[in-house]
Amino acid sequence: MSDSLRDRVRAKLLAQLADDGGTAAEQAEGDDPRLNALRDDLDALDTAQDGDPVIDDIAARHWVP
Repeated sequence: MSDSLRDRVRAKLLAQLADDGGTAAEQAEGDDPRLNALRDDLDALDTAQDGDPVIDDIAARHWVP
């Protein structure tokens, strides 16, 4: 496993989505604020440049050391 903060944050977000993803119907509705926030954070992480403070902000929100 890579030890970069970006990789640790991505792994945590993906695990949370897998654990809290709900049923297929709930996912299709797209109205769960927690899941939407996780997806938004994952999108922000994917578009952030290396060293972007948004990576640190997302890590802090999701308790990623």
